[in-house]
Amino acid sequence: MMDWLKATASDLGRGIGAGEINPVELTEAYLEAIAASELSPRIYTQVTAKRARSEAEAARKRAQNEARLGLLDGVPVSWKDLFDSAGIATEAGSDLLSGRVPSEDAEVLRTATLSGSVCLGKTHLSELAFSGLGLNPVKETPPCVNDMEAVAGGSSSGAATSVAFGLAPISIGSDTGGSVRIPAAWNDLVGLKTTAGRVSCRGAVPLCERFDTVGPLARSVEDAAQMLAMLEGGKPADLEGATVKGLRVCVLKTIAQDDLDASASKGFEQALSQLNSAGIVAADFEFSALNEAMDFSPVLFSAEAYGIWKSEIEAAPEKMFPPILERFRSGKDVLAADYVAAWRRLEVIRHEWAAASSSFDVVVLPTAPIMPPKHQRLLDDKDYYVEQNLMTLRNTRIGNLLGLSALTLPTSVPSAGFMMLGGPMQEEALLRYGCAAEDIVKS
Repeated sequence: MMDWLKATASDLGRGIGAGEINPVELTEAYLEAIAASELSPRIYTQVTAKRARSEAEAARKRAQNEARLGLLDGVPVSWKDLFDSAGIATEAGSDLLSGRVPSEDAEVLRTATLSGSVCLGKTHLSELAFSGLGLNPVKETPPCVNDMEAVAGGSSSGAATSVAFGLAPISIGSDTGGSVRIPAAWNDLVGLKTTAGRVSCRGAVPLCERFDTVGPLARSVEDAAQMLAMLEGGKPADLEGATVKGLRVCVLKTIAQDDLDASASKGFEQALSQLNSAGIVAADFEFSALNEAMDFSPVLFSAEAYGIWKSEIEAAPEKMFPPILERFRSGKDVLAADYVAAWRRLEVIRHEWAAASSSFDVVVLPTAPIMPPKHQRLLDDKDYYVEQNLMTLRNTRIGNLLGLSALTLPTSVPSAGFMMLGGPMQEEALLRYGCAAEDIVKS
């Protein structure tokens, strides 16, 4: 018999479609698991039980009448607490937004609900989503599924752990510099970073609007593909018959392989070896302009983030975790001329990347160069916090800066992710490659 708390969202959806799973009973099973878990307060900010039961009942009726809206119709979903939810507090992990209750759902939540999703509740995150570690002493810090003393990765920390600890079948997060892929990788999940501008961010609390993206954290690539369709109200990617044979892969060497933790390196190299044995065509890839692009990070991310949040921050800076406050304020003195120049040059580099990588189907690299750091040491050592945060996001940030789609897959090594970079707006092709590769890289 299927264990509902460990099954993929797609398998649960198939069970509903076959009449073997009642969406109401499925939702109750997850609500009971959340209520029984001592970790729930560290993972969920709000459990929307009344809403979930109502949506599950509607899904039950559709299933009974053979009028299901899609494969995931009736499957529960958790949502990062920066997506507005009508009548439910949405505080984005910050006391600056305490008591903020939106009057309507974010567009993606509304679209997913109309496609049959069941909203379980809202999950914790790094403060205002501005950290890749998931440490949030202002609110709560979820633990990593592989090390209870370590952080889960951020900023979508609660999103990842809700799935990893069996408290949701699938979750929705956001990714500005790695915030879907880092927690997905550290908790052995699939994480999809969509291309900026593809999935609506309307009604999502912003961090850097030119980089903010929405994406799922899931137990399988199929789940991610189905959830992307649900977020857009569209058709899922066709994964039928996906194969890695003949797949043209380039291994990014510039920056991405520097100073890797032994476990991160082992997970990546083993996955690559397995793919080679399965028939991929792999070649090393250097891209020297990437060094210049990465140097733009403090100009582009911090300046925009501070520009968006300056008024709220300076009205009550004492409400913030000091390292997050300092990171926002690092954008204070960026010159407008430097910001404009950096964006102009970055657009050129994006075109150069597209030309240089055009003969390959996908670019691969380790998702994170390091393993999850210990919670307490991050709190005790400010310099260590800053160093680990920047290192954590180094590889994922490449995809954000270059405007790409990206997918992380779990490997045979716990918390060591294998990342695939695809072209802008090429999520369907990327998901197809990922579907073909996921079982291979885990073996």
